[in-house]
Amino acid sequence: MRPNPRRIGILGGTFDPIHNGHLDVGDAAVQALNLQRLYVITAHVPPHRPQPFASAFHRFAMTSMAIGGREGWRASDLELRTPAPSYTSITLKKFHEREYAPCELFFVLGADAFADVGTWKDYPAILGDAHFAVVSRPGFPVDFLPRRLPLLADRMVQPPLDAISQIDPAIILIEAQTQDVSSSAIRQLCEHGGRLDGLVPEAVQQHIEQHGLYSSMTPGRRAADAGRSPKAGRLHGED
Repeated sequence: MRPNPRRIGILGGTFDPIHNGHLDVGDAAVQALNLQRLYVITAHVPPHRPQPFASAFHRFAMTSMAIGGREGWRASDLELRTPAPSYTSITLKKFHEREYAPCELFFVLGADAFADVGTWKDYPAILGDAHFAVVSRPGFPVDFLPRRLPLLADRMVQPPLDAISQIDPAIILIEAQTQDVSSSAIRQLCEHGGRLDGLVPEAVQQHIEQHGLYSSMTPGRRAADAGRSPKAGRLHGED
């Protein structure tokens, strides 16, 4: 055990597109757990969802723009470097290979996503690979999770927990206000010419409008961009 364990957050998603709800979840975890760094990882091929509508290039670019100005946040292309499905268990193992201990890692996600953790690859072993920082979402308060997942209830804790990074990986329930918005709703707005004001960061809105993203709801419609390296659009590199 390191004398001063690190507190490293990991926020993953398809980000098709990234929106203010994603950022609210990240902000809540950073504040509640005093995370030193938050890696925001764009998924390449999500295993439980259809093919993304925007290319990896655009999704990574929008993620980089969205986190601009947030101290300690880093856009990561870790899952974009391989064509394989983006499984959380594999991503966490890659952090272990970088000599991060499970108790130093905090996998950040919404309560709606965690409710289905039993369907994830390598469940339940994956729960020992990192702390899971679960943040409430509209319609999915964290206090419903012990009833939804009774077999995991004894692993669920709530902040403040001063020694949280020095205990065995836990499921940390964080109650917070997060914006009621979804990527699918944003795509539908774009398809019908709606405005995105207040739903995504301004830079992301400008990128979507400039490139005509989601105006045609055909997955991977900008295939010409998919072959471009996501690093070409990187604004925040990994350390």
